[in-house]
Amino acid sequence: MTRPSDSPPLNDSLPADIGPVVSSAHLANSSLPALSELEFALTMANNAFHRWMVRCMTAAGMPGLSPLEVLIVHLVNHRDRTKTLADICLVLNIEDTHLANYAIRKLVQHGLVATGRAGKEKTVAITEEGQSLCTRYAEIREALVVRAARQMGHDPADISRMAAMLRTLSGAYDQAARAAAAM
Repeated sequence: MTRPSDSPPLNDSLPADIGPVVSSAHLANSSLPALSELEFALTMANNAFHRWMVRCMTAAGMPGLSPLEVLIVHLVNHRDRTKTLADICLVLNIEDTHLANYAIRKLVQHGLVATGRAGKEKTVAITEEGQSLCTRYAEIREALVVRAARQMGHDPADISRMAAMLRTLSGAYDQAARAAAAM
């Protein structure tokens, strides 16, 4: 198939330097435009990850869970140790404990976790059904996400460094949120 001679070339029609890929040019117009590019990538990754968690949990046999509920059931299953509500909120960086409490109540209704008390603290433990569900989720994740990630050829050490950078940046955003709240 030939292109009419008056049409612009397909690959040459874009400027050589179109700048970073961002959702908000006014935010990229700063002393660190790459941060706006990262924020847009985080938004895309966060939405894709939430969609994945919900769909994977549905494929594992438990439709209707929210992304937060999926995160909590996996955290409670982690190392097969009872967690406190405070631990869950701290590890998942949840500011509003009511959101975590509501998610835990839904998980209890589904029979995936059980609650108790240690003194005045609410505790949450995984049930056998919750463990089985997490195992099925892990199998599906291995087959679909881990395999695809490995095929991309990324060095596992690079992935770990990226995760460390994101955890560090989350601290900067938390500090900035506190500062903005104090203004």
